[in-house]
Amino acid sequence: MEKGRDSKPHIGIYGRRNNGKSSLINCLTGQDIAIVSELAGTTTDPVKKSYEITDFGPVILIDTAGIDDIGDIGEKRISKTLSTIKTIDLALLIVAENIFDDFEIKLIEEFNKFDIPYIVIYNKVDLVKPTVEYLKQIEKITNKKTIEFSALNSNTDEILNQIRIAVPENAFKINPLFEGLVNQGDFVLLITPVDTEAPEGRMILPQMQAVRGVLDKFGICIVLKETEVEHFFNTTSIPIKLAVTDSQLFGKIDKIIPANIPLTGFSVLLAKNKGDFDEYMKGTPAISNLKDGDIVLILESCSHHVTCDDIGRFKIPNWLKKFTEKKLEFEVVSGLASFPRPIKEYSLVVQCGACMITNKQLKSRLQQFKELNIPVTNYGMAIAYTNGIYNRAIEPFNKLKG
Repeated sequence: MEKGRDSKPHIGIYGRRNNGKSSLINCLTGQDIAIVSELAGTTTDPVKKSYEITDFGPVILIDTAGIDDIGDIGEKRISKTLSTIKTIDLALLIVAENIFDDFEIKLIEEFNKFDIPYIVIYNKVDLVKPTVEYLKQIEKITNKKTIEFSALNSNTDEILNQIRIAVPENAFKINPLFEGLVNQGDFVLLITPVDTEAPEGRMILPQMQAVRGVLDKFGICIVLKETEVEHFFNTTSIPIKLAVTDSQLFGKIDKIIPANIPLTGFSVLLAKNKGDFDEYMKGTPAISNLKDGDIVLILESCSHHVTCDDIGRFKIPNWLKKFTEKKLEFEVVSGLASFPRPIKEYSLVVQCGACMITNKQLKSRLQQFKELNIPVTNYGMAIAYTNGIYNRAIEPFNKLKG
């Protein structure tokens, strides 16, 4: 649950113990993927399952522990259940036996707090039918009609139809990566190092997304290793509309790419496409204000093999220390794991390109820092800033505003 490995829309299943959350997931997927038992509290930690909804697309279903769990362990399970809410795009609230009180109201308050759309499903209708008064009570509180369901007949058509309607468009819509930057026939130079962070025989995801992004705009991709860039410009006269480099090469590539050719980084592209770009632009210059003893939080969107060349764990900290000449402390959090300390203690947050998490997850993750006025920047923007080419790296996007 904490690895943030999938950028599909996330749908959380919530409700009391033994209300049939796991049974519903099994019906939706047509598989026995969740343990079903008459014993309350069978589901402990949140469990994820990838699933394809017909006429919609792939989603991630999240089965959670009962919101009414008891005891010290139960409180921890409830805490984990509530923590998933800020990572989802849609919630299914499962009720049963004509019970709807403080537990359900607390869940709804959390859904509203994080602006999560939700669907109310009355389960086990074959055992206890909902009363008219009960359904009116729910509609008065939620302003929603309740879907009645029984796992015995497994008819999920109405639920799936409501999911198709309710999942926000921005949960699955991918914005064009080069919107406004590249037109049909434009030549785009992608500078992609093959180092220890690159998977054997493959390229890393942001690079592949960039290739696809250029093709989607009917542009022409030229993909080079950094060692071939100078040779390319010395031997060709191809008119390059835009050059995009791995951020850690900014300092080197800036000296090679002619000043009249716009230059940016893969991570900066992703920041513009997916992150809060204005907030990144506001937060990046705060690097110059860091002081001795300040704690910098590095946010990775995925878990990966760590090497001595790791950009987030080694290179960025070293660049920040060299640039600021301050004694800084660094903490790294992978995926969607919790933070090791209260967030108010951080002086700067450096977020990766977030290619492995959803827009909603990224927005919710950064919002808490924004509310406390803690500056947030992005890998590529922080690297450009510490290498003295920040203005050049964001210039292509400033022109879009004009």
